[in-house]
Amino acid sequence: MNLLFLGDVVGDMGCDILEKKMYSLKQKYKIDLVVVNGENSATGNGLTRYSYQRLVSVGADVITTGNHCFKRKEALPLYDENDTLLRPANFPKGVPGHGYTTLDLGYCQIAVVNLMGTTYMEPLDNPFFCIDSVLDEIDARNIMVDIHSEATSEKKAMGFYLDGRVTAVIGTHTHVQTADEMILPKGTAYITDAGMTGPELSVLGVKSELAIEKIKYHAPVKFEESENPCFINGVVIDFDENSGKANKIIRIIER
Repeated sequence: MNLLFLGDVVGDMGCDILEKKMYSLKQKYKIDLVVVNGENSATGNGLTRYSYQRLVSVGADVITTGNHCFKRKEALPLYDENDTLLRPANFPKGVPGHGYTTLDLGYCQIAVVNLMGTTYMEPLDNPFFCIDSVLDEIDARNIMVDIHSEATSEKKAMGFYLDGRVTAVIGTHTHVQTADEMILPKGTAYITDAGMTGPELSVLGVKSELAIEKIKYHAPVKFEESENPCFINGVVIDFDENSGKANKIIRIIER
């Protein structure tokens, strides 16, 4: 089977390019399942009902998130209403939603897990202990993990920690695609960051002059989405649905 994972979708323009390109992407790579990180899909980041519906309409089977998952109050009910919209599993008990879902395709089951790192980020539950508990609950050979984390070392450590236990570990959050896609020794596909889907000539999707002003002067700046042409970053993972082992991971950039 082939799974398409797309890095953080940024704003309306990120959704726009998916509307234009998703069909051809699925045809080109013979995609069976699409997972998209949508935590920045609303204008100004976060996720809204409108941006959620746009991602679903272009073909996202599962939508993962991260530290901005609860930024928009209007989105909170969505996490309980939709099994395929995830927030990180290591959020405290009592928050809306759930951290993993299992899709039953008839001939196989595929689980998608959403985790968030804690290095340089919010002090959530330890993601390593959390994933151990989640894996005890999942009854599926094919397991895809989105680790939404700032530190490359934390994502790399999670990859090796889960090698042979899951089908793929895919990093998100930094919006910059890394060139370290690989199949780990025990058969798990890995990449430190899938990148982003949004304006290419930008600072993580934001107008570069605004990001420079913020970093240079440390003063409050209202970020605005860049209006430059977009690109799509992600990976395609070819895996054996009977064993749960990955055969190949291909890093993609579509302009």
